[in-house]
Amino acid sequence: MKKLYIASDHAGFTLKEYLKKKLSKKIKFDDQGPHSDEMSVNYPDFAHKLCKKVSKNSSNMGILICGSGMGMAMAANRHKKIRAALCYSVENTKLSRLHNNANVITLGARLINKNTAMKCINTFLKTKFEGGRHLKRVKKI
Repeated sequence: MKKLYIASDHAGFTLKEYLKKKLSKKIKFDDQGPHSDEMSVNYPDFAHKLCKKVSKNSSNMGILICGSGMGMAMAANRHKKIRAALCYSVENTKLSRLHNNANVITLGARLINKNTAMKCINTFLKTKFEGGRHLKRVKKI
């Protein structure tokens, strides 16, 4: 059964809360924290927590948000079975799914507006991996 997980650090907390409100009307998800932006937190802690959950089932997906999206992507991609893509447009989000079978999207809260972020999430969730010639490349990762 497919599950969607979401997490952020303190810099991504406000965007995470916005996305949760929008997503809750369409899909169920599991918030891996933090649950407040009152104190600074370490993004790798939340990336690792989410990735352990996502990697348990090949149909699971995740959303990670920090200031730039880069730190979360770096931490997430340390995990086997995780293919995290830093997304900033609908086009690069679509390609991350079609060609790379990304299972985690990372967003930079300081670099993307909330409407674009929501469009990227929707694209990420609805786009299927093409397979074919891309499968052998993904297997090499």
